[in-house]
Amino acid sequence: MKKRQSFTKEFKLEAVRLLERSDKPAADLARELGIKRNQLYKWQIQLSARGKEDVFPGHGRRAGSEAEVARLRRAVACLQEENEILKKAARYFARESS
Repeated sequence: MKKRQSFTKEFKLEAVRLLERSDKPAADLARELGIKRNQLYKWQIQLSARGKEDVFPGHGRRAGSEAEVARLRRAVACLQEENEILKKAARYFARESS
């Protein structure tokens, strides 16, 4: 499995600046930077929507409480699956013993 790429805020800002000021097509620029063309456009939209100070705040991870909720939901799903397996096993052995 390929590891997800991460880019610094400065890289993203420079990429958008190049996109807006360069005469090169977006596809060529993206190829030179080693990213997908659509990613350039997404960064450009984010920059125009949020402004230079608030754009690209983190590393793509969820905020603390959101991450905790997601982790707990995964744990609950795992426990529910284990519980169903144990119920089926209990029914199987109850039939065998009678």
